[in-house]
Amino acid sequence: MNKAEEIKEIIKGLTPEEVLAVLAKSYEGEIVFSTSFGWEDQVISHMIFTKNLPVKVFTLETGRLFPETYYVWNRTLETYQKPIHTYFPDAALLQEFVSAKGPNSFYESVENRKSCCGIRKVEPLNRALKGQKIWITGIRADQSANREDMDWVEWDEAHQLVKVHPIFHWTLEDVKKYVAVNNIPYNPLHDKGFPSIGCAPCTRAVREGEDFRAGRWWWEDQSKKECGLHDLEAKS
Repeated sequence: MNKAEEIKEIIKGLTPEEVLAVLAKSYEGEIVFSTSFGWEDQVISHMIFTKNLPVKVFTLETGRLFPETYYVWNRTLETYQKPIHTYFPDAALLQEFVSAKGPNSFYESVENRKSCCGIRKVEPLNRALKGQKIWITGIRADQSANREDMDWVEWDEAHQLVKVHPIFHWTLEDVKKYVAVNNIPYNPLHDKGFPSIGCAPCTRAVREGEDFRAGRWWWEDQSKKECGLHDLEAKS
């Protein structure tokens, strides 16, 4: 039995709140939660902050976020009075990339877009996860076809840790109900057709009937669109 299977067995049958409490107690100082301030992440932040769980909450400040994302970020700080650790892109890497390619080169090719995501997201994430044993995320199975193939507890080979998705089996309606019942601050873009929110230049509202993540990197092939944060092979 590998580490992910071992942890899965321990937390099997528990509610998301119970999962977080058990893991926080067992891995204090070695457990982190990554938030991008979307609906799902706000739910988990609420669970962590209201129970004063010793889980380090962090976010990636890409430099290209929506004003509405900064709004909910501030509202979250005001509401819970808890720190959200922030990781910025490496200034030298970003300066070199933008100087050579331009500020919007990600529209020109998938290679450029992945390079931009690598600098603005993946490299800072690697720093945030260094030395950790448990990575909590807000991933849900029905967010994309790619994520349906994931498990709610899995081994991340690239970062050498276990990823746990406490609300993996929740529906979007479950998430929205929890947000409403608990009066959790959320990104107002969600009410304007943005179910998944990333960097402003790379995100649009989705149309009726479109996939949950159709608005992300909308100019690219729709079959599999991830930035590398949740690609188990991502090492850049």
